[in-house]
Amino acid sequence: MSEWDSGKTPGWGDEPAGAGGRASGASRRKPALPPETDRDWRLIEKLVMSLQAEQRRSRRWGIFFKLLTFVYLFALLFIIRFPMGDGLESVTGEHTALVDVAGPIGADELASADNLVAAIRAAFEDSESKAVILRINSPGGSPVQAGYVYDEILRLREEHPDKKVYAVISDIGASGAYYIAAAADQIYANRASLVGSIGVIAGGFGFADLMDKVGVERRLYTAGENKAFLDPFSPEKPDQVAFWQSVLENTHQQFIAAVKRGRGDRLAEDERLFSGLVWSGEQALELGLIDGLGSASYVARDVVGAEKLVDYSHRKSPLQDLVDQLGVAFGEGAVSRLLEARLALH
Repeated sequence: MSEWDSGKTPGWGDEPAGAGGRASGASRRKPALPPETDRDWRLIEKLVMSLQAEQRRSRRWGIFFKLLTFVYLFALLFIIRFPMGDGLESVTGEHTALVDVAGPIGADELASADNLVAAIRAAFEDSESKAVILRINSPGGSPVQAGYVYDEILRLREEHPDKKVYAVISDIGASGAYYIAAAADQIYANRASLVGSIGVIAGGFGFADLMDKVGVERRLYTAGENKAFLDPFSPEKPDQVAFWQSVLENTHQQFIAAVKRGRGDRLAEDERLFSGLVWSGEQALELGLIDGLGSASYVARDVVGAEKLVDYSHRKSPLQDLVDQLGVAFGEGAVSRLLEARLALH
């Protein structure tokens, strides 16, 4: 007998030999799995089924979000292609036209001369508009842009003598905004509104001393003795400062002349009127800067006699509004104002 026959211990899958030393064929049985292994297989099966279910859910959610993204992009493209809110609502019957002068007045702003003039012209030319209200909430801005709007309002008033223009100041109507308001037939404000600031301001920075301290040498090459006029990295020159002051004074006199032309003898004899001070609505009424206290709704209802207001204002496109909300426009504007010394009414 070999050692394999004499020393072999039957395993759990073997059958012991019978009395004759051989296993009985009839007694052979199929190997059975231990209970632990059976449970493991059931757990694996459940895990596979749960993974399949999770994959199906993930596919469904993926399809849903892809469809949602497609719908969003389609809607955005539709709004850009066919912007809503730019056109006037369908109007029947008499109404009071409304044009907003909101925010800084400048060529690249919403309250630019192009935008404001186009809206004011449309308001005047509508045969069903009984009067035009300029609803002002602006600290001012470019004297050039304000001057364009002022001149156009005077022209339209002459062209449409039966249609009056009313300026209504809400929170603030100062500087260039008041310049525009002075072209109106009458000006109204709230008792706490800020009105006036009839003056001109220009500013910048001077870095000459700082550059000396840090050891930076300024190298500037020009043709023309005043080409580097008021360069912030060079020391000020008295003759250039005096010349720039004369420019500001001249612009100020233009502003004063426009206000006097618009307000006439309604202005009080007060030397402070054109000093750049800003007044409350109540004070402005006493000084003749405004004609009464009231809102746009009040003027339309009780002064014009056409209570229905129809907005002719130029509006931002939805895409531009989205960009502004993301802060791009703010950052761009802040940098431009930091780097440039711009002439502005104040």
